Amino acid sequence: MSEPNEPMIEQRSPGKSEAVDRAVEIAIRLGLLALMLTLCFLIVRPFLVAIVWGGIIAVAVHPGYRQLLRAVAGRRALASVLFALLALVVLIGPIVMLSGTLVQGAQSLNRGFADGGLDLPPPPDLSFIPLIGQSVQDFWQKASSNLEGALRTIEPQLRQVGEWTLSLAKNAGLGILNFGLAIVIAAVLLAKSAAGGRASRALAERLAGARGRQFVELAEAVVRAVSRGILGVAMLQALLTGLGMLAAGVPAAGLWALIALLLSTIQIGVFPVLLPAAVYVFYAGDTLTAVLFLIWAILVGSLDNVLKPILLGRGVAVPTAVIFVGAIGGFIGAGIIGLFVGAVILVLGYELFMAWLREGHAADEAGSDPQSETEAPPR
Repeated sequence: MSEPNEPMIEQRSPGKSEAVDRAVEIAIRLGLLALMLTLCFLIVRPFLVAIVWGGIIAVAVHPGYRQLLRAVAGRRALASVLFALLALVVLIGPIVMLSGTLVQGAQSLNRGFADGGLDLPPPPDLSFIPLIGQSVQDFWQKASSNLEGALRTIEPQLRQVGEWTLSLAKNAGLGILNFGLAIVIAAVLLAKSAAGGRASRALAERLAGARGRQFVELAEAVVRAVSRGILGVAMLQALLTGLGMLAAGVPAAGLWALIALLLSTIQIGVFPVLLPAAVYVFYAGDTLTAVLFLIWAILVGSLDNVLKPILLGRGVAVPTAVIFVGAIGGFIGAGIIGLFVGAVILVLGYELFMAWLREGHAADEAGSDPQSETEAPPR
């Protein structure tokens, strides 16, 4: 009888063994790289929004920084310090002035919505307003005499509004700190702008090849256009709105300025805040103050119609829907600073994506040249 066959032991070839070892080594390297990137992200995460906003500020103000650099004979450290001080005085100063009224107004509004303790004066004559004037006057009259009864039907919604305004005020305080940190980060980036420009171009060329430099230039144009034409105008309108209300004696001027900032950023404008405030000043203040505030409101509300075409005309066409989604999404995700960062990043991503599509379409058209096709002979 023949003995049973012994089990065959599979022998790995040297080439296959080296391939397996190489795959294991690559997997270990990728795992360590992913772990390192994750740890770095977790460390930087609390400052990520401020860093991104600082980079946006640095790109937006870089042309002005070059002029400041020439004025101080090329001393980058001095120019960066002067920029940071100027930005803190010009931007943070008015914000700090309005922050006190912002918190007080939000707290009082929240308490009033929560317990029905808001005291409203009797309404002025609003019957001259078409369609809604008489209805608004009747509701206002009822609320001035019995606020709790007038607001009982919409009590849940009003409580949510009060809580939202209080949360908005808290986020605004954190946003001021992040804004100051972003200005300091922008000053540091401006001091190292030459090295940063070379690094960004090198990275873009590694990612997009020869077209990398074009994408970098497009990104700079988009950031500057959105920062100046959208965010810069919105911040200017909001600050002027708040300062005008503060001078006219409008309660919670800081809170209304913050709402004006939100409305202006999402392209609605500041008139929904300024016009009711003008009505209040006419009712509660003297005639001269009311007339001056009305003129101020018209000028501030129309400011975007003058500045936006000038500032955006030098950059790119910015889709309003993309700005709206980016601003609202950034505001929900990261607070006040996210209102700015979200709009810029989403518009930037949109423009880069469209540029990529246009280049692909142009390449397809160049590859299908109708002159190179031979015509069929007639039968």
